[in-house]
Amino acid sequence: MKISFSTLGCPGWSWEDMLSTAKDIGFDGIEIRGIGNELYVPKVKHFSNDNIELTKKKLTKIGLEIPCLTSACFLFDKANIDKHIKEGIEYIELAQKLGVPYVRVLGDAQPQSSEIDIDFVAENLKKLATEAKGKGVKLLIETNGVFADSKVMKALLDTVNSDSVGVLWDVHHPVRFFNESLEYTYSNLKEYICFVHIKDSTVVDGTIKYKMTGYGDIPVKAAVELLKENDYKGYVSLEWVKRWCLDLEEPGIVFAHFAGYMKSII
Repeated sequence: MKISFSTLGCPGWSWEDMLSTAKDIGFDGIEIRGIGNELYVPKVKHFSNDNIELTKKKLTKIGLEIPCLTSACFLFDKANIDKHIKEGIEYIELAQKLGVPYVRVLGDAQPQSSEIDIDFVAENLKKLATEAKGKGVKLLIETNGVFADSKVMKALLDTVNSDSVGVLWDVHHPVRFFNESLEYTYSNLKEYICFVHIKDSTVVDGTIKYKMTGYGDIPVKAAVELLKENDYKGYVSLEWVKRWCLDLEEPGIVFAHFAGYMKSII
């Protein structure tokens, strides 16, 4: 099992800050969800045609990977679906160039469930899966919104029926929004899980408050132990949502804590 952090957690950092911190703290990789003011990863200067080979060489030299490019490709958005399909294709093409195995896409925008045309999501996921297969990349749909209900997610995956589609298991959402046990979620999705998001929280007066790993009531330790028992070899990635919640603790503190916490379990 390997550890990474999402760049959502350090919106004020430069790419060089991210690399040096990941290396110094002992992370294996960095999940890319924007750098600086640029959220659209194919437009990040370090991944441009002029710079991409240098970026890859630097990552190799310091022993870091990019395990996942995390897009905002909304496969449910009927009004803007052409734009989102284009985004998905551009992320897939960049992943191929970088040698990144996974691209995250979304079947629902919000963590909490909303009304989604699941057949429409399936149709668009199939389209992008064809593109991904040709590029040797795998699309990961996140347990987010209605798809945090693992029965709904399993039905979607069975419908799409593609080797180029898997699951990004955000451990937080099925527990928090559907009161699923880890064992139930895992039993439904285990054959599809390729990447894992970790975040912890408590609920105070009906409002979710994100906490450093182990300080909330999400069963993070049990989730990692469950993955370990089942010989999961992929990444567990800290999704510290500081880009959206600027009052959260600073990334240097949170990332170091996460690395120590995870390594004590792994």
